[in-house]
Amino acid sequence: MSNFSEEDKLRIKKAIESAEMQTSGEICVYLDKHCSTEPLKEAIKQFDKYKLSKTKLRNAALIYIAIEDKVFAILGDIGIHEKVGQEFWDNAKAIMKEHFQSGEIITGIEKAIEQIGGALKMYFPHEDGDVNELPNDVILGDDN
Repeated sequence: MSNFSEEDKLRIKKAIESAEMQTSGEICVYLDKHCSTEPLKEAIKQFDKYKLSKTKLRNAALIYIAIEDKVFAILGDIGIHEKVGQEFWDNAKAIMKEHFQSGEIITGIEKAIEQIGGALKMYFPHEDGDVNELPNDVILGDDN
């Protein structure tokens, strides 16, 4: 993606890995250039496409960003959503938005990952034998 360097993608991947070391939960970041619908609808589409609802404890979260359209959404599967509620996701989005408005895109993503990781750690702590069910690499949309 032209807006994200390899270093940027590596920072995001490291944030995901760091958060997931403490939980059985999964965090994915999906980067797109454009969003042809509402960002939450697109997040749901990508959540389904990448089978994020297939984790053992239904505790995956997706951060969807359409960078050129400057829109994003955060979506958590039912296992984590039932624990944290909508206000949690709204707060995570507010943290991202604040950083985005300051031009700190990667930092905003990292902070959201940290917050999501903290909730996942609280409700789904890492246990011996936990398996990383989803790749930690940034997912790039088809238009990249």
